[in-house]
Amino acid sequence: MGFEESLKKLEEMSELIKKEDTTLEEAIKYYEEGIKCYEQCNSILKEASQKIDTIRKEEA
Repeated sequence: MGFEESLKKLEEMSELIKKEDTTLEEAIKYYEEGIKCYEQCNSILKEASQKIDTIRKEEA
């Protein structure tokens, strides 16, 4: 899953948790899924940051 997909799914999980009719069990499930999406986004961002650092060092 790419960054944009993961971010969109994370936002969806956040909205589902906020709904008044969400049960505790559902909220926990959405939270767990949200954490996976967050970790995916964070990993992609770290990789992009490392690539940018490499490019900057090569240009210096």
